[in-house]
Order: sequence, then C-alpha cells, then structure tokens
Amino acid sequence: MPASAPSDPGGFVVWFEGLAGAGKTTLSRAAAAQLRARGWKVEVLDGDELRRVFSPELGFARRDREVHARRVSYVAHLLARNGVAVMVAMITPYETSRQAARSEVGPRFEEVWLNCPIEVCRQRDPKGIYRRNAEGVVPHVTGVDDPFEEPLNPELTVDTSVTSVDDSTRRVLEHLRGRGLIDRAPG
Repeated sequence: MPASAPSDPGGFVVWFEGLAGAGKTTLSRAAAAQLRARGWKVEVLDGDELRRVFSPELGFARRDREVHARRVSYVAHLLARNGVAVMVAMITPYETSRQAARSEVGPRFEEVWLNCPIEVCRQRDPKGIYRRNAEGVVPHVTGVDDPFEEPLNPELTVDTSVTSVDDSTRRVLEHLRGRGLIDRAPG
C-alpha cells in the first residue's frame, strides 16, 4: 500500500514586483539561495525568461501583460502545491494581475513590492531598457510610458535604493519566518 501524500506540502509563492531595475531577479535569486541552503526545494520564475518560453507571441500592451502574468501564476501555483518555495520575479504593473495571481495561488502568496525610485532604476538599467526607450527603440516601458499601479496591500515593501541585497534578503526571510512559512522543515 503506497504511503499517503501529506495534506500540506508546504510550498509557497513569493511574488517580487517592481520596475525594471528594482532588483527583482537579484533578490529572488538571493532568497532562493538562502532557502536552498536550508533544505528547501526552490524555483525562481523570472518573468522575462518565462516570456520567451511561454508567451513569445505576446507584446507589452495591458492585455498581453495580464495574460502572461496569469500563465506565470498558474505555474507558480502548480509548483507551490507540490512543496516548492517559488520566487517569482516579475514587473506585474497592474493590481488586477497581482490580485489574480494571489487568487490563483491562495493563502500562501506573499507579495513583495520592491519600491525603488525610477531614477535609481534608470541608473542601474541592467538590460538597457530605459536607454533603448529613450532612443525610441523600445516602447511601453513600465514607469515611463506605461503605468505601474502602486500595490494596494503588499505583505512586504522593500526600498532597494537604500537597502543592500543582503539586508533585503534578510528582510524577506524574516518576513517568511514571521508568517510561519519557513520555520518548519521543508515540505
């Protein structure tokens, strides 16, 4: 007789959102490394990487961004329900998309807003998005010619313009511990 599966696999989703250059990928990877070191199964879902695989036909109009966010939230949900700690790094400029992701994932959804001023993001510009937008090559850049709706109720807000990666990672892990998501043994 096969062993029964645990009723609570223990997975969860941390959804890092913010402007391009705010540090979503950097912070999600740093948090993932810390969780792996503690024995967790972890996946980082980077919105740009997944766009190339899951949504290459989509552009950056609002509807396209919402469809892409739905696809990513569904994958995050599947992983989390199987005991994986999922770090999503995605601009997610619309509150409707963030609420749809929260609804898809359920109670183990932690929204982390990287509230970094656009001036700092422009200086960082790791992918050259802001520079190419200023040159007229890349339209629809969030925070410049497309809106970023300020999150209404994120579980955690981190200003990465004044907080180091190490300190930001520590804040995320303390938050997860405070929510009871990482105190116990991994699922």
